[in-house]
Amino acid sequence: MSKVPLTVKGAEKLRAELEELKSVVRPRIINAIATARAHGDLKENAEYHAAKEQQSFAEGRIGEIEGKLANAQIIDVTKVDANGKVVFGATVALEDIDAEKRVTYQVVGEDEANIKEGRISIGSPIARALIGKEAGDVVIVKAPAGNIEYEIISIEYI
Repeated sequence: MSKVPLTVKGAEKLRAELEELKSVVRPRIINAIATARAHGDLKENAEYHAAKEQQSFAEGRIGEIEGKLANAQIIDVTKVDANGKVVFGATVALEDIDAEKRVTYQVVGEDEANIKEGRISIGSPIARALIGKEAGDVVIVKAPAGNIEYEIISIEYI
């Protein structure tokens, strides 16, 4: 399986979620199952079935996170020599030339992307248009609503 790019912050967030699932959620679910078993007949025990469902979800998520971390290529953008170009992990301030509106995005891995928080996936049309460009460059993003022209105002590696 190929390596998936992940920022340092993204990897830390996944590790924290994994730790929470293993040290807090898993033991709580085990206790809930034990309590439900103590009530007797498991066929008609809603508490038992709910706890088993939670267990299934939690174990699935643990496996998913472990897989993501095992296949992650963690990139620390502060240590990358990008020569002023947009690279994975860079934070880019853009101006929509037509709308005269400024936006700031960080180029991150697929699992970290959250447009509301200003993090766009490396595979998104905007990120693909930005990669390798420098401050002052104008890029054209092919969007479903039509082409959008952005000017790169600044690039930060934080």
